[in-house]
Amino acid sequence: MKNILVTGGAGFIGSNFVHYLLRQHPDYKVVVYDKLTYAGNLNNLLDVHDDPRYQFVKGDIADKHTVEQTIREHAIDTIVNFAAESHVDRSILQPDAFIHTDVVGTYILLEAAKQFGLERFHQVSTDEVYGSIPAGFFREGDPLEPNSPYSASKAGGELMVRAYRETYGLNTVVTRGSNTFGPYQYPEKVAPLFITNAVDDEPLPLYGDGMQVRDWLYVEDHCSGIDLVLHTGAPGEIYNLGGGNERHNLEVTKLILRLLGKPEALIRPVQDRPGHDRRYALDCAKIQALGWTPSRDFETAMAETVAWYKRNEWWWRPIKSGEFKAYYQKQYGERLAAVS
Repeated sequence: MKNILVTGGAGFIGSNFVHYLLRQHPDYKVVVYDKLTYAGNLNNLLDVHDDPRYQFVKGDIADKHTVEQTIREHAIDTIVNFAAESHVDRSILQPDAFIHTDVVGTYILLEAAKQFGLERFHQVSTDEVYGSIPAGFFREGDPLEPNSPYSASKAGGELMVRAYRETYGLNTVVTRGSNTFGPYQYPEKVAPLFITNAVDDEPLPLYGDGMQVRDWLYVEDHCSGIDLVLHTGAPGEIYNLGGGNERHNLEVTKLILRLLGKPEALIRPVQDRPGHDRRYALDCAKIQALGWTPSRDFETAMAETVAWYKRNEWWWRPIKSGEFKAYYQKQYGERLAAVS
């Protein structure tokens, strides 16, 4: 592996992974391929803009011609696929975009990987493909029971990866990450949304009773797990990648407010979203056997994340206007009005 194509590399986890790769592997060339939808942001990559090992190509993973041209021109030998429509709420409003990118786009990438004989194809997936689990932990061989158009589209992409491994012998690996947070996360997600709303003393629209449980994973730990599986994961295998930090959404919300010195009166319980999974939890013994463990405890990582958003208003304030403002009103306007 020398020339890595990071699709979706201008997004949240993808851009953090690009930073991580360039730090950890000084002899690698990294090509970021991103459509630059609302969640793709070249400001996420400003720190590496002048690095000669980094290049950017604007393109859609469902565009066969541009994908093939990029692989050919940059002598790509490995793909790490972060590119995805990724927000559950948006998938409920507009599921077709998720099928196009997460299923069709993954298929186009797999076809290209097969055509060019690439060394490795790493599919970055999510714990949401399993569905909800009231007790215990999901293991990699458990059935997939996705409950939202987003998680169904990610499961569909995963199944295409499996098919290309079994049918064509493609060298693939999959990681299923848990609820990730950290710098450069688009503020539709709960942590950056609540942090930035609280900074401005705006209400925090908390779904339902707030007792949904997520396993929280700091983005740098997610990146280190992906990097380890990319290099040492067994071909055709799937690896759960969780932080081991189960927290209720209400608990996380109160922690954010406490870190910012803001009152809990900002919390507004609103109507829950349809099909909201109650609990995710992962058994991570398989990746731990490769030598991976998270480096940050949850409270420390969240404190670092809150501090980052406080320091970097230049990054998120422009985002929270325009397209985001229209989406926020559509998603939360009636919900908040109903409890005001």
